[in-house]
Amino acid sequence: MWWQKVIFICFSTQQLNDSTNSMIAIIDYGAGNLTSVKRALDYLKIPSVISPDPKAVRSAKQIIFPGVGHAAAAMKKLRERGLDGALRDAFAAGTPIMGICLGTQIILSRSEEGDTECLGIIAGTVPRFRLSDPALKVPHMGWDAITVKQKHPVLCDVRPGDEFYFVHSYYPLPSDPSAVIATCGYETEFPAIIGAMNFIGTQFHPEKSGSAGLRILKNFAAWKGAPC
Repeated sequence: MWWQKVIFICFSTQQLNDSTNSMIAIIDYGAGNLTSVKRALDYLKIPSVISPDPKAVRSAKQIIFPGVGHAAAAMKKLRERGLDGALRDAFAAGTPIMGICLGTQIILSRSEEGDTECLGIIAGTVPRFRLSDPALKVPHMGWDAITVKQKHPVLCDVRPGDEFYFVHSYYPLPSDPSAVIATCGYETEFPAIIGAMNFIGTQFHPEKSGSAGLRILKNFAAWKGAPC
């Protein structure tokens, strides 16, 4: 019966919302690397759920905002699902949020990719690499070390020489230099990790970065959202 289906859907949604109160919500907006993030958290025995539901995002204990793809398409999907407002509300409420790759980029104000207006949670832009060395290709792809510029609880186990996996043509550039937590070099120095208040974002993929990346995910799961 139709009414039984409605009851089941409502009950299932309530169960999802209740469960995210005690776990990390991985935002599902059709942008790529969700299952690899979930597998990494499962390996660490950290409870998480993949969810496209704005209510679940608002009620989550913590949020991971991953993504690969095009900024304009990602923002379109976020708006269609009401996840743009959910992310802003969660940030305003002090919920710890971690961006990964595209998720880190579109936290900022505007991306050069499609001249896209982004979430604007942190002021800044997302420029494309402009390289003069013909030996260097865009996208920047592969393993690279980062330079930590300031202490942060999520980076407490990062050691000099630790390498992380990058694949990107654009990078986050916060308006406030103090929001740059770590950098990487690819002809020029660019922000590899940014952060402000209860948000931290990596341009690289911690879920694909071996033991060093797993340490970052583990530290994020223990983080309460306060900067150093």
